[in-house]
This record gives sequence, structure tokens and C-alpha cells, in this order.
Amino acid sequence: MVLDSKVALITGGACGIGATIARRFCQEGASLAICDIDAQTGARIAQEIGPKARFYKLDIADEEQVSKTVEDIQKQFSKIDILINNAGITNDKLLLRMTKDDWTKVIDINLTGTFLVTKAVIRNMIKQRYGKIVNIASVIGLIGNPGQANYAASKAGIIGLTKSVAKELAARNVTVNAIAPGFIETKMTEMIPDEIRQVYLKMIPIGRFGKTEDVADLALFLSCDQSSYITGQVFCLDGGMVM
Repeated sequence: MVLDSKVALITGGACGIGATIARRFCQEGASLAICDIDAQTGARIAQEIGPKARFYKLDIADEEQVSKTVEDIQKQFSKIDILINNAGITNDKLLLRMTKDDWTKVIDINLTGTFLVTKAVIRNMIKQRYGKIVNIASVIGLIGNPGQANYAASKAGIIGLTKSVAKELAARNVTVNAIAPGFIETKMTEMIPDEIRQVYLKMIPIGRFGKTEDVADLALFLSCDQSSYITGQVFCLDGGMVM
């Protein structure tokens, strides 16, 4: 098991990509701190995974909550080896109709939340001279999308954050990479109307949406020792949509 004895903190771990990553990591021997604002679903996922998983209710946009939760996780598990920054939201509107509130909410959770959790975790990673950080970005952060200016900006920001933090931490044996998924089968993409779905499918050379397991497998590789010479990279996981 490639993550045997490792401790992973996964934000947005209650459903979708985050929950699949949690299950995959547990299969590979990791102990898990699953963080999410959805306490009911998060607690259920942790219970399903088993005794190596614990759930922590967390609003990643709240700096005080983040600091306290990371401290609690550190005490409970005595270390954090892996951070998966997965939590995020959408609030889609054309720019002309987008309010400052619509903009700020997405930026606060997707980008500022990633910054806050990363900042809270890296101090101990630096001390132990070991860490793996994987940020879940999006191809939308690379190519943009009508009606998603706030989401695209947040994910582009995560890509810039990834590269900057990777340069800061490389000498401390902490790697930082990003996965930019394309269209993945989740509750979010289930809401896409069929006619629009068909348009998107034509943009994907492989001809299908990805699965959450595809993201989990790449996150696993970037979180294990076999990827020790990879940092500051953005991996498009999109069926060839962005080439």
C-alpha cells in the first residue's frame, strides 16, 4: 500500500471527487481527516470508510475555523503528510448579472479557502521536511467559460498559487501540484441540460465525461513517493479537451 502510515487531510471530502479520493487513499493505507461543511454527509462517509477516517466540520473560508481544525487534526493524528485542497463551489451567472456577492462567495471558498488551509498545514510539513499538496483546479481556470467568470478566476488563482507555493517549499521536500479536471461525472455536472452536455461531449476527443475515480487515481500518484520529483505542475485530466 503506497500510502501506508501516511495521514491525509481532504477538504470537500463529503461527496463527489473528495469522497472518492478519500476512499481510494484509505485503500492504499492512509489515515484520513475528512473536512467538509456538510456535517451529516461527511460523518456518514467517514463512518463508511472505517476507523482510519475521522470527520471534521469545516468552513474553509473561516480563518479561525481553519486554524483550529488543522490544530485538532495535528493533535489527533500527530502529523499531516498529504493535503488535498478539493472544496469548492460554483455560482454561475453572466458577468453583467453577477453581483459582487456572487463573485466574492466563490473566490472566498475556492481560492481564499485553499490559501488558508495550505498556510495552516505547511508549517508542520516544513518541520517534518515532508509533504504532498494536491490542489484541485479546473480546465475552466485555463480556458474560461461563459457564465463562470468567478469560478474561472478562482481556479486560475489556484493554479498561480500552486506554482508559487511549489517554488517556496521545494527545498523543504514538500511538493505542490494541481489537477485541472475537465467535465467529471458528479452532482454538479448532472445538472447540465442534455443539449449543452452534447455540445461539451463534442469538445472532448475521448468522447465521454471523466469519472471521479480518474481524479482519485491521479491524486494518489501525486501524493505518493513515486512522484517525488514532480512539483509546480498542472495536470489536465480532461479527455483531451485542452491540448
